[in-house]
Amino acid sequence: LLAVQQEGKDLILKTLHNEFSTKYVVNCGGLQTDRVAKLFGVNPKLQIIPFRGEYFQLKKEKEYLVKNLIYPVPDPQFPFLGVHFTRMIGGGVEAGPNAVLAFKRDGYKKTDFSFRDILEMKLYPGFWKMAAKYYKMGFHEFRRSFSEKLFVRSLQKLIPEIDINDVEAGGSGVRAQALERDGKLVD
Repeated sequence: LLAVQQEGKDLILKTLHNEFSTKYVVNCGGLQTDRVAKLFGVNPKLQIIPFRGEYFQLKKEKEYLVKNLIYPVPDPQFPFLGVHFTRMIGGGVEAGPNAVLAFKRDGYKKTDFSFRDILEMKLYPGFWKMAAKYYKMGFHEFRRSFSEKLFVRSLQKLIPEIDINDVEAGGSGVRAQALERDGKLVD
């Protein structure tokens, strides 16, 4: 989406390849939702903060330990589920994710970085309020991101038989966490 302009009751949406006329727009912008809303002249009254979730996979010989989905009891303070086990439709078992502050909205790797995204976070008052409230959990998530041993320790709370030799690195995803100006995480 490059531009939006209003013509009467219609909106004209301009993209790289086409122009569309519409009366309604549904914003499914994910990690860019707040930015898309602003393109339409809407103040979303929140900002998207990216959290990367990193996964491990159980090695084939340990998949028998997980017959169904296994989730911890959720902590109502956080919109994150915590690490859990998921049997995948195509086979295999995922273990995770953690929830690490990402330094880029589409930062799927630990090394991904965006000056624009970091600057927007630093200038947003809600970010600092959230950070002050949850800094202990944030440090724990960073430590777990860089320590397979700590990650496995979290998995052992659900399946004590798991050890560090039973997992291998998996993929990652990025959660578009909505954050209000007062630091409240929007579920």
